[in-house]
Amino acid sequence: MRSNRAALRAGVSMAATLPMIAGALALGIPAAHAADGPARDTLAGTKPAWATAKADKGATSDSARVSARVYLAGRDADGLAAYAKAVSDPSSPAYGKYLSARQARSRFGATKAQVAAVEAWLTAAGLKVTGTTRHYVSVSGDVAAAEKAFGTQLHNYAKGGRTYRAPSKAASAPESLDGAVLTVTGLDNAPHKAGAKDQLPPPDAVFKNSGPFSSYYGSAIASTLPDAYGTKIPYAVQGYTGKQLRAAYGAGTRTGKGVRIAITDAYASPTIAYDAAAYAKAHGDAAWKTGQLTQVLPKNYTKTEECGAAGWYGEETLDVEAVHAVAPAASVTYVGASSCYDDDLLDSLGKIVDNHLADIVSNSWGDIEANQTPDLAAAYDQVFQFGAVEGIGFYFSSGDNGDEVANTGTKQVDTPANSAWVTAVGGTSLAVGKGDKYLWETGWGTEKAMLSDDGRSWTGFPGAFTSGAGGGTSKTVAEPYYQKGVVPNALATANNAAGNRVVPDIAAIADPNTGFKVGQTQTFPDGSEQYSEYRIGGTSLAAPVIAAVQALAQEARGGKAIGFANPSIYSKYGSRVYHDVTDNPTGSGLAVARVDFANGYDAADGLLTSVRSLGKDSSLSAVKGYDDVTGVGTPANGYVESYKGR
Repeated sequence: MRSNRAALRAGVSMAATLPMIAGALALGIPAAHAADGPARDTLAGTKPAWATAKADKGATSDSARVSARVYLAGRDADGLAAYAKAVSDPSSPAYGKYLSARQARSRFGATKAQVAAVEAWLTAAGLKVTGTTRHYVSVSGDVAAAEKAFGTQLHNYAKGGRTYRAPSKAASAPESLDGAVLTVTGLDNAPHKAGAKDQLPPPDAVFKNSGPFSSYYGSAIASTLPDAYGTKIPYAVQGYTGKQLRAAYGAGTRTGKGVRIAITDAYASPTIAYDAAAYAKAHGDAAWKTGQLTQVLPKNYTKTEECGAAGWYGEETLDVEAVHAVAPAASVTYVGASSCYDDDLLDSLGKIVDNHLADIVSNSWGDIEANQTPDLAAAYDQVFQFGAVEGIGFYFSSGDNGDEVANTGTKQVDTPANSAWVTAVGGTSLAVGKGDKYLWETGWGTEKAMLSDDGRSWTGFPGAFTSGAGGGTSKTVAEPYYQKGVVPNALATANNAAGNRVVPDIAAIADPNTGFKVGQTQTFPDGSEQYSEYRIGGTSLAAPVIAAVQALAQEARGGKAIGFANPSIYSKYGSRVYHDVTDNPTGSGLAVARVDFANGYDAADGLLTSVRSLGKDSSLSAVKGYDDVTGVGTPANGYVESYKGR
């Protein structure tokens, strides 16, 4: 599963291929006077770092086509950020005093006059306005018109063996617009491709897990396999179900009744309603009620091959089934993007905020921070801030490649989980024992070694790092106030003496080796499409689990929205409402044995046996207190009820 923008988080995330960039990400990008005169305001962050003089291959043809989005700053960008903070902070007099979507637009959105002025500026430069929303004006035209509008020149630059278009200096907007423009995207075209109005492909090829399995952690011991860490180890669980996860994270009698959860991904599984119903029936979850699961989908889909559209079906399936398993009475709205690109994902998030489709939003996708540009970061943060003032909280998976060194060669966090305005969800390996008893968790990090040919040892034990919860210190986002006094100074100042954002904030089950069972219609070798079940993990699992737990907490609160949850999450730090997760909860090394089909679906081509060590997350470590694998920890008994009466 991969995409050029957002990597799916279901067990393994892939490197994306957007331009590498460094620099300061702000919570919005303030305008500054352009160097070439007082009549224009610079739109910071609109010139990619890879557009260097050395890579410059000359001016782009004036007749080449450009499609761009001009994001609107609104009438009071500073006031929006300030109010978003105030309504989210339990110590603020304005805490919980949310605005309706209409009130938020009226107070902070762009005025009709601002929109008209922006449209007039763009059309006067020769660009055609192709669409106007509450957040942006989209335009198209030739390079000459774009250069005139944005006060820059577009050149071709060599990047990674290919040539892409980009501004030779930061774009700007007329000073007379009085700060109405937040930023512009689309002036560079790396790695975007023209997309037709594709139809969705059929489901991906079937994947199944081989046994033996444990039904709960430790129920089946691999007695015939070699020892690991001086002892016999259990087989991996077949896949936890909702009953086990609800017990582990203190759901009690709460069901999420009356709470609305939204899920965003790209595309849409054509069999989600059938699959979700079949899964709930098979595992004792409450049956879906009429209207409890709805979908908000685009008219057309694009870039289906480039983004691996069918791979996103499993992501939607995991998210929907995990949310329902933990919060079976919550209403679920799936909002699918037309592709895996930022503009389309932003549209999905915008639909939720503009129409207040839910109070809690689970997002199991993202990219490496190096691929995030300041212009897009500002656009994302604006949506998150509008959500916060309406009482909407966004939960993003932190990534599946640990510190990203093995994946990209550079230690970094993922985005949008790095935003100061979202809750970044890290991952754990979870042990649920007999009778659904919570035993322990480690930070999710896997090292893998294969069984030797003679079956007497593990080759190169404990083996190489394969995957783990994303986390670490941002290089671009300043330390938010709610992390101060909780996040260790050594982490906060790892990249900047002034302190930066550290990821994640909270965590839940993610390790595929102690994962969740899902049911999905897949394509079998004979070409038939059939429902089947398999175990899955990744912070793609952790995010919807935490979103569902937050729904239980909102129910405990009498249905009043929690909104942007980080200030509340950190205010509970150090209390008994969290499991303080460490990598070594039992005092000795931990591992499970796993047997897989060599071909992914049956034993015809043999079996592969491996040992998977737990709590080995690249250079990241889960330690006592806050850490950059699990944040403040995972919800324990009392967490859900701690929101009661707040």
